[in-house]
Amino acid sequence: MTTRVAVLAGGRSSEHEVSLASGASVAAGLRTAGHDVTAIEIGRDGVWRQDGEPVSVTLGAGLPGIDVVFPVLHGPFGEDGTVQGLLECLDMPYVGAGVLASALCMNKVTFKQLMAEAGIPQVDYRAVAEGEYMSDPAAVQRSVHELDYPVFVKPARLGSSVGIARVAAAGDLDEALRTAFSHDSLAIVEAYAAGREIECSVIGNGDPIASEPGEIMLGAGEAGWYDYEAKYTPGAMQLDVPARVGADVRERVRELAVRTYVMAGCSGLARVDFFVVGDGEVLVNELNTMPGFTETSVFGSLFAASGIAYPELLDRLVALALERHEAERAHRY
Repeated sequence: MTTRVAVLAGGRSSEHEVSLASGASVAAGLRTAGHDVTAIEIGRDGVWRQDGEPVSVTLGAGLPGIDVVFPVLHGPFGEDGTVQGLLECLDMPYVGAGVLASALCMNKVTFKQLMAEAGIPQVDYRAVAEGEYMSDPAAVQRSVHELDYPVFVKPARLGSSVGIARVAAAGDLDEALRTAFSHDSLAIVEAYAAGREIECSVIGNGDPIASEPGEIMLGAGEAGWYDYEAKYTPGAMQLDVPARVGADVRERVRELAVRTYVMAGCSGLARVDFFVVGDGEVLVNELNTMPGFTETSVFGSLFAASGIAYPELLDRLVALALERHEAERAHRY
């Protein structure tokens, strides 16, 4: 039987256009895999539209004519548990992490706190609330100084490198924090990790599997780090698969990717990002529950290099969504 899939794309975040590109690629791949696809675009105004007409829903009644939803949404109001909560209220199967895991992984501070509790190695950091900084900036400066410079300042609950600054000296910290606070009232300051940037894709529900890890190689860009422009400018980044590290390090990356995925309570899919430093120490950086999803994006490319072609990958994700929905509805509430 043909599965009827609604692909949600767009959204209210700064990653609206990236989401539309991901959504178009996912829709094409699903059609290649034999699914019946309906495209629903979420405008910057938050309105859901199909063929230009607003979509109306009734809570508990699903989406008429749809078997499963693929929310290809990046950033706030899509990847952070909000849309996932709505889909739960609609009683619709959907691809990807549930409400808690989506919200947890979007909040970089809470995610790192959980990883620390689990003993998962990661880059050192400091959380800085806007009110805390405004009331006692000197105390924050002292705390950040313990990390040593350079550091990276980021909004804590935003995606795709928006609002991030590399801070080389203490005198530049104030401007970077104020930029982060223009996006979010909570910022995170992370220590610099001098090493290789490695990424690993994961799919699955109860028994997830990890892809072959890949290494991010940057061109001679002005920033010199994996910022927004490097992610989305053609030719600014190259992905080397497999990553240019030893087999033991690649296996450590895969093991930590699955462990992090399970610890965060993820399902369906995620991409876990790492630094490999020194003589092969592997540090978790962050986890993306809905990474960029074109056929040439890192997530799909890593699984393609692992022997799972893009249409097959999408087909598996739809099956995982239906499997999880059926398993969860078997419980009584």
